[in-house]
Amino acid sequence: MPSHRYRDVHSRVDVPLASREWPNRMLEHAPLWVPVDLRDGNQALAEPMDPVRKRRFFDLMIAMGYKEIEVGYPSASRTDYDFVRLLADTDIAPEDVTLVVFTPARRELIERTVESIRGVRNPVVIHMYTATAPVWRDLVLGVDRTGLRELILAGGRDVLEFAGDMPNVRFEFSPEVFNLTEPDFALEMCDAMTSLWDASADRPVILNLPATVEVASPNVYADQIEYMHRNLARRDAVILSVHPHNDRGTGVACAELAVLAGAERVEGCLFGNGERTGNVDLVTLGLNLHAQGVDPMIDFSDIDEIRRTVEHCNSIDVHPRHPYVGDLVHTAFSGTHQDAIKKGFAEHRSRAAAESRAASDIAWRIPYLPIDPADIGRSYDAVIRVNSQSGKGGVAFLLESEYGIVLPRRLQIDLAREVQVRTEASGGEVTPAEVRDIFERAYLEDLPVRSIELVDVETTAHTTSVKLRAEGQLRTSTHSGIGPVEALTAALADFGLLIDVRVLHQTSVASGTDSEAITLIEYRSEKSTGWAGGRHRSVLAASLAAVMRAANRAHAELDADTRAVQGDRHEASLSG
Repeated sequence: MPSHRYRDVHSRVDVPLASREWPNRMLEHAPLWVPVDLRDGNQALAEPMDPVRKRRFFDLMIAMGYKEIEVGYPSASRTDYDFVRLLADTDIAPEDVTLVVFTPARRELIERTVESIRGVRNPVVIHMYTATAPVWRDLVLGVDRTGLRELILAGGRDVLEFAGDMPNVRFEFSPEVFNLTEPDFALEMCDAMTSLWDASADRPVILNLPATVEVASPNVYADQIEYMHRNLARRDAVILSVHPHNDRGTGVACAELAVLAGAERVEGCLFGNGERTGNVDLVTLGLNLHAQGVDPMIDFSDIDEIRRTVEHCNSIDVHPRHPYVGDLVHTAFSGTHQDAIKKGFAEHRSRAAAESRAASDIAWRIPYLPIDPADIGRSYDAVIRVNSQSGKGGVAFLLESEYGIVLPRRLQIDLAREVQVRTEASGGEVTPAEVRDIFERAYLEDLPVRSIELVDVETTAHTTSVKLRAEGQLRTSTHSGIGPVEALTAALADFGLLIDVRVLHQTSVASGTDSEAITLIEYRSEKSTGWAGGRHRSVLAASLAAVMRAANRAHAELDADTRAVQGDRHEASLSG
């Protein structure tokens, strides 16, 4: 790799910050959020949004609670201009929502932009930008620092000329590619704009400092923001804003550290759409705060509907591993993860019961799940999914969460082996319904031929009478001083079948017939140890059915051994 062709950002931008305060700060409240999907995100789409999609996206952001929205680049296209006019001529935008319009520092484009907002009843921000970094000055604009200063101030004067008397309009300036601009020059231009626009506490100016192309680690961006935060003139009349991109994959970290460093406002896109690798993701930023106990001030309670709308408007699918919203982000396939999650849910329910509170009110501490999926409208259906890497915890969780079937630990292990046979054969995952089917086939399904049949059980205060039929014989036995299950195993012993019930576990089925009981037993026979189950509306009938299923399996094993011995003797006689 020709790494020698590139230089570390420190060699290009030396931030004069001898000490820094941001590493000792904590995120304690949400910044001002400004989604730029309708402008910055839209211009990065292969097929920009038509008016219908723009309107749907705008309505979504209003419903989520965003109070400042960049609505377009009116001088760039007729579609954007018409959309801003739609907002001006109707009451689509609630009165407390600030609309932001974007323009370069060019007189005719500024004039066109001001025309688009004339008559808007909402608060409006005119956002003027110019690239300030050396490479852009040299290669794109062809001016030096002095020439660029005059270009920017001329644009600022044009903004005042066309919109300075509009009482509902404020101003924003972005030194584009701020993060690659010399700190002293960025500070000089920002102070010049706040002076020109006469920034005051009553009419503050927004200074937006974009990491237009992310080229450094997040701590460098934080240093740059803190330098500006400390040194800006009229600081109490400035709203300090950031606009990180994601070229290095650390846009979210850049935004979070920038807020620690003094930024009060963050521009970005829902799910991180934008040029190249995109703008910073406002959904991830907001839910990161939520996961730390800080109210993001935005409603993410129906994340799937938010995703569907954004995917439709952008014509871009959200990745299944995207933080918080992806289809798989709350899903565990690994056996160790599944076991930990299952135990976490069990402990969560226990704490809720102990405190006599709803589970949704109890502090969240489930392994591997940073937030409760229910907070964002997700069910627990997909929290655990089973494939060949899964273990007993995942299999047990699916049965319990979907059907209310609670398995004892050793049966979890046994069933996991059965499921793994299926998944390794198919190479894919299994659904909850398929896990239940495997469970029923393994433990509740009768053998094709039942060698022994339970005809009747009668109980009185002190005795139990058991009637069995085997190989045409009907035999009744009476047993005193023991329960029906023990009486049945004693009656089976009279037929030469020793069934020792080591564990008897009772559960129920939560779907279908709500009153249906399942009894699961771990048994030891003459040949092996295994599990068998019985299902019935009566708990006793389910328990007796489980014992009989075990007895028939044990009898089938004995028959198989007998046939094997007879076969060996037959072969021996032929060879003799």
